[in-house]
Amino acid sequence: MNVRSQISMVFHLDKCIGCHTCSIACKNIWTDRKGTEYMWWNNVETKPGTGYPTAWEDQEQFNGGWEVVDGTLRLRSQSKAKSVANIFHHPNLPTMDDYYHPWTYDYQHLFTAPEGPDQPTARPISMVTGEPCEIESGPNWDDDLGGSPIYAEHDRNLDGLTEEQRQQLFAVERLVFFYFPRICNHCLNPACVAACPSGALYKRGEDGIVLVDQTRCRAWRACIAACPYKKVFFNWSTGKSEKCILCFPRLETGQAPACFHSCVGRIRYLGVLLYDADRIEATASLPAEELVGAQRDMVLDPFDPKVIDAAIANGVHPSVVDAAQRSPVYQFVKVWKIALPPHIEYRTLPMLFYVPPMAPVMANRNDGVTNSSTEELFHDIESARVPMKFLANLFGAGHEGKVRYALRKQKAVRWYRRAVTVGDVDMATAERMLREADCDVAQAEAIYRLTSLCTFDDRFVIPPMHREEALQMLEDPMEHKGSVGFGFTAPPQRGL
Repeated sequence: MNVRSQISMVFHLDKCIGCHTCSIACKNIWTDRKGTEYMWWNNVETKPGTGYPTAWEDQEQFNGGWEVVDGTLRLRSQSKAKSVANIFHHPNLPTMDDYYHPWTYDYQHLFTAPEGPDQPTARPISMVTGEPCEIESGPNWDDDLGGSPIYAEHDRNLDGLTEEQRQQLFAVERLVFFYFPRICNHCLNPACVAACPSGALYKRGEDGIVLVDQTRCRAWRACIAACPYKKVFFNWSTGKSEKCILCFPRLETGQAPACFHSCVGRIRYLGVLLYDADRIEATASLPAEELVGAQRDMVLDPFDPKVIDAAIANGVHPSVVDAAQRSPVYQFVKVWKIALPPHIEYRTLPMLFYVPPMAPVMANRNDGVTNSSTEELFHDIESARVPMKFLANLFGAGHEGKVRYALRKQKAVRWYRRAVTVGDVDMATAERMLREADCDVAQAEAIYRLTSLCTFDDRFVIPPMHREEALQMLEDPMEHKGSVGFGFTAPPQRGL
């Protein structure tokens, strides 16, 4: 047993209000330099939708992640032969059109415009050419357009849905969408690290954060093609790759990452997990329907004396083990089993997990009267407007069982709390629903409290990093503002 520690995250999608505060916090701290205009290390997408960059989930186009060929795990985008053939041009990279054309506004025109009958306006100006431009897309261009035939119909998670289910999503009177915030998943089996010809990307041994060594990056951009989540970006000014660093200077000083700290909906949880690194390859090679359960099995019980002894013997500090025992991520992922990894079929074993959203009930409108399809207080999850297959494609590698389990348990907790607080639900019925959802009263109370009444200390259990001698530990995290935050004291330059 090779016990390692990994900083992990949970995003509770039922609580995301799509305010984009997380994106703005990240943008203002890390990506306000030249060459990063189009980068959004944290972005919030609307589902159904094509996301950012457009259609990033279409691996037939981008060839990201891993695949199993003859029982062997291999990168889809990179091999020894491909690295030579694609050395100066990688055919699977997203283009600027796939991201968006970054722009600013001619604010000066507001002051210098000649007197006229109308108010002057600030026209958009390209941040690439400096010329006036027409805005055609953006990092969340399909925001709140879940039923748009332009964006929603091209969502790859619609694969396998019947025509009736597709129309259910697109009908204006039954329109539904939910928000899907994304950062780098800091995967256990990161394709970006494996694909880099220069060895510039690496995964920190002490906490699993994936970083780019700017001094070794040679702009091959293989990492961008290999990452199926498209969370590695290319800085055209410095000629280096950049990505989410999970605000490690903040973590090392006991602070939550900026996007977590600023989250208005309090959807984000952070903690450390212990896992068995010897099982990574075997887990990633399993059939798609077994991946979710196998990845969960890799997460070890931090209360098990054998795990504790093996962790300490492997260099994991006892204080990190203590943090793992208090980790909210462990509760969501391992104990309650209601948080699921996104697109685990890419086989990178992402360590960012999502609690799937409870969608509203289907309804129809006849003669001016809206009729719900259920008479119950809370509708059955099978009657939700978002088809189960859609959520399964996003969180269950196409298989509905894990998603149904998570939603059923959430619904049971709602019924139970309704019985406790309002009293219009029979407690016997609520407890029966808890049992059917593999949940008891104590667990329901724990889920309720960590979901609804959580404090900063409940949501963020940051382990001591024990990097006392590291340069980053001795500096004020704000001194890294404007740099790439990789431990460099000066902004990176082309040709390092």
